[in-house]
Amino acid sequence: MINFDAGKLLIADPFLKDPNFLRTVVLLCEHNEAGDFGLVLNRLFEQTLDELNTDFAGYKIPLYYGGPVEPNYIHFIHQYPALLPDGIELAPNIFWGGNFETLTQLIKTNSIDIEKIKVFIGYSGWDANQLNEEIEEKTWLVANVNDVIVFNTPENKIWQNSIKLLGSKYEMLINFPIDPQLN
Repeated sequence: MINFDAGKLLIADPFLKDPNFLRTVVLLCEHNEAGDFGLVLNRLFEQTLDELNTDFAGYKIPLYYGGPVEPNYIHFIHQYPALLPDGIELAPNIFWGGNFETLTQLIKTNSIDIEKIKVFIGYSGWDANQLNEEIEEKTWLVANVNDVIVFNTPENKIWQNSIKLLGSKYEMLINFPIDPQLN
């Protein structure tokens, strides 16, 4: 069994062909005997939050595709534990969830920096032991998370920069083609 916990990054193997997870990085939010829950950090959704929820009219907040499970639900991560005290700390300066109505009011009153929150539609989920098996099969690489990767790295650089967190022996993966047969 692989030893890991919530607050880790799951970095997709460069040859993972599943279109839901091709070159993605998932922030693991929950890991327990019942299963796992995470949010894809580097896949922008085609609409912004204001296009789906009229409460946010006038606020062009990017939405991220958290994963293929329950695409009608919204989740969020943030850097505001004092303003959103119901959130769960995943790592230093990274919190998951809290009261969505409070978040809405903070946004509408311009009380928070939009760059310090990420809003997701759907999530990524695994049944009991499924993620452990996928990690053992090398489908996912596991790295420590940091707030720079989560909040201050452009989406198109998150996968590459996350690979770099693993050390120099993994950096060659960054240049691997998606399909080596086309190389």
